[in-house]
Amino acid sequence: MAKEFSRTLRVAEQIRRELAQLIQQEVKDPRVGMVTVTGVDISPDMSHAKVHVTLLDEDHDVAESVKVLNSAAAFLRRSLGRRMQLRVVPTLRFHYDASVEHGTALSALIDSAVASDKNRGHNDDGAS
Repeated sequence: MAKEFSRTLRVAEQIRRELAQLIQQEVKDPRVGMVTVTGVDISPDMSHAKVHVTLLDEDHDVAESVKVLNSAAAFLRRSLGRRMQLRVVPTLRFHYDASVEHGTALSALIDSAVASDKNRGHNDDGAS
């Protein structure tokens, strides 16, 4: 039976927090923009980490920001190694996480549907 909080999940969460700080404080490339680390998936042997990021400003190109982060992955990995005491620091691979955009779009659709229903309800009440 699996533990409720396995070591890989704890390490992934710690890597997420550390990377968020490192990207904000240490990555000086203006092409990155405001990046949020939304999650980290680590392989069972902890040799590879898939880092999910999202951009908070629309001014920056998503593909360019992810490309810059992937080119800075070795630097970020070394910095992680200094901050965390791990036998093996995973190789980092950055991927864009579009779930925030999808959530915002769905929320907007729901809001417009609710507003449409309210308008339809007010029109029906006036006709009665």
